[in-house]
Amino acid sequence: MDDRPNTSPPTMHDVAREAGVSVATVSRALNGSERNVRSENASRVRAAAAKLGYEPHLSAQATAKGSTRTIALVVGDVADPYFSAIAAGVTRAAAEAGLIVTMAVAGRSPERELEIVRKLRGQRPRVIIIAGSRIAGTDTRLPLIEELGEYRTTGGRVAMISQRDLPFDTVTIDNHGGARRLAHALVGHGYRRFAIFRAPEHVRTSTDRYEGFLAGLHESGADVAEPVVVEAEFTRSGGQDAARRLVARGFDDVEAVFAVNDVMAIGAMTTLREAGVVPGEDLAVAGFDDIGSAQDVVPPLTSVAVPLMEAGLRAVRLTLSSGDDAAQAQIPTSVVLRESTPIRRPSMRRR
Repeated sequence: MDDRPNTSPPTMHDVAREAGVSVATVSRALNGSERNVRSENASRVRAAAAKLGYEPHLSAQATAKGSTRTIALVVGDVADPYFSAIAAGVTRAAAEAGLIVTMAVAGRSPERELEIVRKLRGQRPRVIIIAGSRIAGTDTRLPLIEELGEYRTTGGRVAMISQRDLPFDTVTIDNHGGARRLAHALVGHGYRRFAIFRAPEHVRTSTDRYEGFLAGLHESGADVAEPVVVEAEFTRSGGQDAARRLVARGFDDVEAVFAVNDVMAIGAMTTLREAGVVPGEDLAVAGFDDIGSAQDVVPPLTSVAVPLMEAGLRAVRLTLSSGDDAAQAQIPTSVVLRESTPIRRPSMRRR
């Protein structure tokens, strides 16, 4: 029987600790970067690597010597117009910089996201942009930071379009503030009894919007009832499921539904109509994101407008212009009131 310990291969971080230098110095010394490394530091790095048996990744060597002229965009769901609008902004900014865009779909899975990043490193993109809600409680967070950190030390650039959770350039969206202002607007339209369709708690974008909406209700000073909360997937089919459950439960105590994104709201409107409930007449409905189809549904959907194309533009420009320290840019949001949430008159009743 083999009693030798089962040890993992040494990493660049191990070499840096052994040599007493930074990870960036190890990368430059071993991966062929043109940046200068003092000869004594280079000697210490090579000695530490030899002692530990560290072998540089071929993909890291290639990135240090010169990346391809591509931007790799990782999105949560290619069918969601939210990500299509972000991709349009990324593509436009990439064209301005003489770069092209490749796209990968993580399916809202942290494990798949990490797997994609690992594969992308070998393809040597100039920039990796990850768009989509961060997921709370996942065990992939630290491995993702390490993968992206090593990619960055070898010359790559990283940007997130998400919550400020990872130590990289980040474009954030004012989810909490937008939902809070929407709540104020709906109370101002006369609504007092709400249902909220939200995603599971670990989906941070949903949680930010849910908490912002609750804050707005509590701040309004009106006699607002405690909302009915229905949890479903962060998708159109999730909105349909939430609406089915609300109808089955009964909704005599609900005047308006707030769905935490537009695709959930649009799915809910379809199911409500199938159940004989007319959105905007029998039950008000509001969403968040103001995707293009929000104006095309009947009735047009009240939403919180997010300049998603601008988010994609800003992410690219941030990575191409910022220094070594992680930068942040926030995208503002604004409430857009439409016919799905008319001013509520005391005489309004469901049929």
